[in-house]
Amino acid sequence: MTEQSISIERMEQAINVFGSFDENIRLIEAELGVTVVSRDSDLKVTGEGEAVMFAVKAIQALLSLAARGEAINQQNVRYILQMVRTGNEDKLSQLAGDVICVTAKGKPIKAKTIGQKRYVDAIKENIVTLGIGPAGTGKTYLAVAAAVAAFREKQVNRIILTRPAVEAGERLGFLPGDLQSKVDPYLRPLYDALFDMLGAETYQKYVERGNIEVAPLAYMRGRTLDDSFIILDEAQNTSREQMKMFLTRLGFNSKIVITGDITQIDLPPDKVSGLREAMRVLRGVEDIAICRLTDSDVVRHVIVQRIIRAYEEDEKRREQKKR
Repeated sequence: MTEQSISIERMEQAINVFGSFDENIRLIEAELGVTVVSRDSDLKVTGEGEAVMFAVKAIQALLSLAARGEAINQQNVRYILQMVRTGNEDKLSQLAGDVICVTAKGKPIKAKTIGQKRYVDAIKENIVTLGIGPAGTGKTYLAVAAAVAAFREKQVNRIILTRPAVEAGERLGFLPGDLQSKVDPYLRPLYDALFDMLGAETYQKYVERGNIEVAPLAYMRGRTLDDSFIILDEAQNTSREQMKMFLTRLGFNSKIVITGDITQIDLPPDKVSGLREAMRVLRGVEDIAICRLTDSDVVRHVIVQRIIRAYEEDEKRREQKKR
């Protein structure tokens, strides 16, 4: 058995790290098989040698985040444990980055993983950014946050959010109402993100003024979009022709962010995904960034990470069988 001590400089940081009813420390103990005890101004970590080393590094990283004003929760703890186990704890200093945007309720939006930080930086530094990754990695939400921030700072005059209206095993015709009513369910995640950032009343005001537009991809044809922040969501369901059409809408002083998950393509088997092709064609083009987020960047419930990994492992097994 090995024991190591961690000195606590400020008790409020330790309280933040421990969490409600010590849930964060209990998670570290359960994950690594160690025991953590608070004695005066020290934390004593006891267990097997490597596990103690990982626990100490994780707690020190959490204390460092707490010192920068970050709220610590189980999601932070799981992510930091993962980074420590893979020897990437030195990158954690990048996490307490700038606030991208503040929501209508005053909540600051920040990148929560290293992958998300790279994605946000790519959006700032490039004209066109492709964000590819599984569900729950914040691709759309962070893109909308960046769009709202650019709009508030008057870098752009409009926010345009669009999605291809492709059914995931269902049919548009079964939905009631006119065309707008039929496509609204496809655009709901975009509405939700905007409501969160702006509040429903402010959102409605900007829609009426024409500063915000949420529309199906088909509505983009024939337009040139100047002074705009344009987000194409669920881009894995675009055709080759739709993707080319969308990319060529770009006008002066505009940015494009394209998000998608190439493991969730709802196109017919004989159709090539426009996102897949864009990733290949646009690789290495100046002012275009391609960011890949992984299951380690998932910021939803931990079970989402496990589901994604299970599907990835199943896909690998099926590929091996085919070979």
